[in-house]
Amino acid sequence: MQETENKYELLKGDKVLWSVILLISFFSVFPVYSASSNLEFIVNNGTTTSHLLKHIFFVVLGLVIMRSVGMVKYEYIGKLSSILLGILVILLGVTSFTGQQIDGASASRWLKIPGTPISFQPSSFAYLFLIIYLCRYLTKTIKRERLPLENIMYVFGPVLLVFVLVAKDNGSTALMILIVSLAVMLIGQLQKKYIFGFLGISGLAIGVFMFIALNTNLIQNNRVHTWMSRIEVFMNSKKENQIENEVDKAKNYQVMQAKAAIVHGGITGMGPGKSALKQMLPQSASDFIFAIIVEEYGFIGAVALIALYLIMIIRIVMIASKMPAFFGSLLVLSLGIMIFVQLSVNIAVAVNLIPVTGQPLPLISYGGTSMLVTYFQLGIILNISSRIQVYDEEGMGKKQDIEEINDIA
Repeated sequence: MQETENKYELLKGDKVLWSVILLISFFSVFPVYSASSNLEFIVNNGTTTSHLLKHIFFVVLGLVIMRSVGMVKYEYIGKLSSILLGILVILLGVTSFTGQQIDGASASRWLKIPGTPISFQPSSFAYLFLIIYLCRYLTKTIKRERLPLENIMYVFGPVLLVFVLVAKDNGSTALMILIVSLAVMLIGQLQKKYIFGFLGISGLAIGVFMFIALNTNLIQNNRVHTWMSRIEVFMNSKKENQIENEVDKAKNYQVMQAKAAIVHGGITGMGPGKSALKQMLPQSASDFIFAIIVEEYGFIGAVALIALYLIMIIRIVMIASKMPAFFGSLLVLSLGIMIFVQLSVNIAVAVNLIPVTGQPLPLISYGGTSMLVTYFQLGIILNISSRIQVYDEEGMGKKQDIEEINDIA
């Protein structure tokens, strides 16, 4: 009876995590509204009001999706992950041939739904369901030892396939897929020989991909030259003489403007909507929105925001540690790592710790696909956190753990 009542509870799951999500979601409206003026006046795309309404729509939709995911047993999501991953792999293949380009290099990341104006990034969803699939597979190995060929086919195969399909157009996401997949294997207790094998095969795959992209025409319109240029400019910017070449200065323009915005913000910031550099900073509403946040809300605002993210990560770790079922615990940690890596990359780019790459700030950056995927991830985490209370109240954690493993395997 208690479980039935909890199912329809409005804020189902960890209340602290809910509070943090709602606070960040509410806050996101202000920097997006401010920074989106860049899209209106510089890019000549829509109006500030239209972008604000679109962002609010995605926030509300994301919250609805997050709550809806809480009404479905996460074991069922695990079961469907392999099917959904297969569909998304096909969509990735279709997307890679759409022919969209940025500066002559392939950027075929978006797939338009026929008959509608709606576009989305299959890579983001493929990344998500790949991680869910890996968590389920590694849980199944508890029941029986898997043969080497099975691990190679069902672990290495899907990861490297998604990596190859994503890498052509989105190198940073492809690299994150490898890193997070490796973390899931480590936490999921995959044998060390397979971990080392995965590292070797991944290194080989990256090397072969780079060689083919740079020396042949088999992978047309790839972005490898763009990545190498960004790395070169980043390395040059760390030298004592900084960047003297005018071409490199132009390529490093985004980072220079982001750093200027951060410095301009000082301790207390310029105030909401008063950024002076948002019009000069490309991608100010998405990839570099953290710089705008620091400029408008200062060091104090940045620390407060990072503190909220840290609370989110800590609560995720706590939920994973309390979850008696291995699949639930592994899934929570894995999704938390995905969010943490994306958060870290976005902030690191803004403060020039790593080369420029297009990763949004979770729950804040303007854009639909990434935001909805993050809400979906958090929905699963909240779903699992709500099950912990049921286990504790009914005193059936150990029994439920065994039943769940048998069920998903």
